[in-house]
Formats: sequence, structure tokens, C-alpha cells
Amino acid sequence: MKLIIINGPNLNLLGKREPELYGSKTFEDFFSQLQFKFREVQLEYFQSNIEGELIDKLQEVGFSYDGIILNAAAYTHTSVGLGDAVKAIDSPVVEVHISNIASREPFRHESHISAGARGVIFGFGLQGYELAVRSFL
Repeated sequence: MKLIIINGPNLNLLGKREPELYGSKTFEDFFSQLQFKFREVQLEYFQSNIEGELIDKLQEVGFSYDGIILNAAAYTHTSVGLGDAVKAIDSPVVEVHISNIASREPFRHESHISAGARGVIFGFGLQGYELAVRSFL
């Protein structure tokens, strides 16, 4: 099985950015643990702060990978283009958010990704990524 985690803007700052909300572990450290836990899965990771690069990556992998775990971060709530890209590809997408977006600012309650996603996981911290991997197994 071949899966990719695609993270959007500011998630490269995990471990430094608002640790009370996002925790103190870097994503790279967490990703290494995830790869070890799911050795039977070919698990890749991509992060960009640039909306177009995220769309390009979805189009690149979206017809050949078994699944995509997408945390579009703030672009979730603003990017019609990312939502359209999710709907345009064949690979199933699970939308993940580290924080409980339903308990945050009202603008975070709307997702342009969810309508095209197989499912949505939010509020479980970094463990949401593990839940997403398990959903594909």
C-alpha cells in the first residue's frame, strides 16, 4: 500500500508553533514513528506553504497512490482550488486536522476539502494521522 501525507501552510513549524494547541513534537519526529509503526505501508510525506504546490502534488499522486492524507491547514477554509483538486483525482483523500476545528474560530468551521474527502478526522492531535492511515488498511 502506498500512502502520502500532504501538509499545508505552517505545519512545518509544528513543535514550535503554538505548542499548547499543536503540541511540542515536530512532524518529522512523529512521521518517523508513524513509518516505523506501519512498516507494511509505503508512507511518504510532503509539506508546502504554497497553495499551487499542494494542488500540483495532489494531481501528481492522485491517480496512482492508494490514498492521500491531507491536512490543508488554513487553506482548508479558503481554497476552492484545493477542494476542486481533491474532487478531480481518483485516489481517496482523508482530511485531517490536528486541532478541533469545530471549537475554534467560526471561519474554521467551513471546509472546501470535506465534500470531496472520504472522511474527516479532527481534534485528536497528531494521532489523527495514525487514524487516517488505519482507515486505509
